[in-house]
Amino acid sequence: MRVLIILLLMALSAHAQTGQSFVPDGTFSGSALGPWHVLGAAKWQAQNGTLTGTANGNSGWLVLDSSYQDVGLHAQFKCTPGTEAGFLFRMETKNDSTKGVLVSLKDSGIIIYSIVLNTQGKELLREPLRSAGSIVRLAPPPDPRGSSNNNNNNRNRRAGGPELPLQRPETALRPNGWNTIEIFIDASIIRSFLNDGRELGAAAADDAGLYGPIALYVGNGTAQFKAIGWKDLAQKIIPQEATGPRFQVQRINDMYYSWGAAAADFNKDGYTDIVAGPYIYFGPDYTRLREIFPASAYNPSKEFTEINCQYTYDFNADGWPDIFTGPPRATVYLNPKGASRRWDKFEVIPSVQTEITVFRDLDGDGEPELVYGAEGTLRYAKPDPADPSKPWVPHIISGNGYMMGHGIGTGDINGDGRTDIVNPNGWWEQPATDNGQPWPYHPAALARYGHRSTGAGGAVMAVYDVNGDAKNDVVTSLNAHGFGLAWFEQTQDSKGNITFTQHLIMDDYSSKNAGDVTFSQIHGTTAADVDGDGIPDFIAGKRYWSHLDNYFDPDPYGAPVLYWFRTVRDTKAPGGATFVPELVHNRSGAGSDILAADLDKDGRVDIITSTDRGTFIFWNKRK
Repeated sequence: MRVLIILLLMALSAHAQTGQSFVPDGTFSGSALGPWHVLGAAKWQAQNGTLTGTANGNSGWLVLDSSYQDVGLHAQFKCTPGTEAGFLFRMETKNDSTKGVLVSLKDSGIIIYSIVLNTQGKELLREPLRSAGSIVRLAPPPDPRGSSNNNNNNRNRRAGGPELPLQRPETALRPNGWNTIEIFIDASIIRSFLNDGRELGAAAADDAGLYGPIALYVGNGTAQFKAIGWKDLAQKIIPQEATGPRFQVQRINDMYYSWGAAAADFNKDGYTDIVAGPYIYFGPDYTRLREIFPASAYNPSKEFTEINCQYTYDFNADGWPDIFTGPPRATVYLNPKGASRRWDKFEVIPSVQTEITVFRDLDGDGEPELVYGAEGTLRYAKPDPADPSKPWVPHIISGNGYMMGHGIGTGDINGDGRTDIVNPNGWWEQPATDNGQPWPYHPAALARYGHRSTGAGGAVMAVYDVNGDAKNDVVTSLNAHGFGLAWFEQTQDSKGNITFTQHLIMDDYSSKNAGDVTFSQIHGTTAADVDGDGIPDFIAGKRYWSHLDNYFDPDPYGAPVLYWFRTVRDTKAPGGATFVPELVHNRSGAGSDILAADLDKDGRVDIITSTDRGTFIFWNKRK
C-alpha cells in the first residue's frame, strides 16, 4: 500500500509540473501557418494549434515572422523515435547565410549548437556551444581545459539514502510522447528546461547570432509542436506601487542587508524595536538605527546576504533581549545593556544547512530552541543555560537523508499536546520523554519537485486547524524556487492513522488560481491572525532575484509581491476551507522569513519584512 501511495504521489507531482512559468506575449492556436513561413525542404501543416513538420530525409524550418534578441519560449512537442527536433533562436541573416543558436532535441537528450544555414535552409555548419548557465547572466570566458559538449539527457536520478515519500519525477525526453520545454536566451546564455527538469545551458556567443526570428526544426522523421508561447525578455514591467487597503507601508531602510527580521524592546524604553541584518531600528517611529555589527550592504544582482533569519531572546537572562542570526552562520549577539557600542558575538552552531529555520520552545521548558537541518538530518539545538555563548547542544530527531534545504515547521500534529516537527518528507512525533533517539517518523509528501528547481519544499510550514475540524493541518509553499502554495488537510481513520490530502491554493501561470493571483519563489512565509477573526491566516511573498539577476529561476522578474491569504472555513469547499488572497504590497516581496508582530500594541498584527528591496513595516489598519 505504501509503495502504491508513493507512486501515486509521484504521478501527481509529474502531472502538476507541466505548466508555464511566464505569461506569453504571443501564442499560436490556429489551423493555418499564419505568422510562420517555411524554410527548407520539410513539409509543415497546422491544425487546431498543433504544428507538424515532416522531414522525409529533408530537414526544414518553420520560421516565426517576428524577431527577438532575448526571448523566452514555452512549448510542447512530440517526436517519432529517432527524430531530431529543435528550436532555433536569433536567426541572423547576412551575406547569403543565416546563423543562430539551435536547441537540438533527440532521443538521447538535448545539445545546444551554433549553426549556419544557406539561403535555402540547408545546414552548412554545426558546432556545439560550451556549457554555461547557473546563477550568472553573462557567460564567463571559456575555460581552456573545459569541454564544449553541453549534452545532457536531463534525467533526475534518485539520490542515495532512504526511500522518501517525495521523489524526483522523471524528466528525460519521452520519444513518441508529449514533452514540455521552456527555453530562455538572455544576454550571452541560453537555458533549456526539458519536462520541468534541471537546467541545460550554453554560452550564446556573439558570433552565433545576435538578433532574429525563432524557428521550429525537424531534421528527420516527424515532429509535432503545440501550446507554443513566446515572450520578449527585453521588455520588463515594474508595476505602479500598490499597498493593500488594510495596510500602510513604511520603508525603514532602502538597502539590502538581510532576508529576515525580529522584534523586541532592545533599549528597554517601552517601545518595540526591529532588528534586520546589522541594524536595530528603534520604535516608535523607526527612524533611528544603530549597528550591532559593521554594516555592509549587498548588491542584489550579484550577492547573497549571509542572514536568512533573525530571532530575539534573552539568552543570558540579564533582562535585556539578545539577537540570534542565521543561517548559514548561527550567531548570538549579546545585548550590551544600553552601552553605545557594537554587540559581542558568539558563533554557537557550526553548521546550519537549511535556509529555513524555526525558533520555538519545543520541549515546554519555557525557552526556545532552533529547529534546523545539518549533515542530512533534522535536529534542534539548545543553548547551555550556564553560558549561552558556548556551542549549543544539538538533538538529532531524524535519520540521515530526511533533511531538505527548504521547508520546516512545528506544531502538534497528532493532538497529544506536544510540539512535532514537519518538513517536506513528513512529520516527526515528539515522544513523551527524550531518550536521545530519533523521533518516530510518519512519511507524507508535503511539497513537490518541479518548475526547474533542483530541490523541493518551501519556507516556514504553518501547522494549524484550517477547516475547524479540531485537527491541525499544514499550510506551505510547495517549492521555494518554483511555484505552488497548498494546504494539506489532515484526516484520521478509525485507528487514528493520519494522512494528508493536498488542496492547491496557487500554482503556475497555466492554472486557475485563487483570486487570479500567481507568483513564484515563495521563499518567505508565516502564519498569523491578520483580520482578527480568531483563525490564523497565511502570509507569503516572492523572493525577488532569489538566485540573483538571471533566468535560472522561474519568473525571476515577476513583481516582488507580498500577500496574506485569508483562511475562510467553508463546508462547501474541498476540505472545508478556502484561502482568499489579499495584497499587502507589490514592490517589496519577502526574504527567507516574515515577521508578524503587533509593533504598536493596538491589538492588530503588523507585518515586517527584510528583502533585497529594503526593510519594510506594513502597519495593519484594520478597523
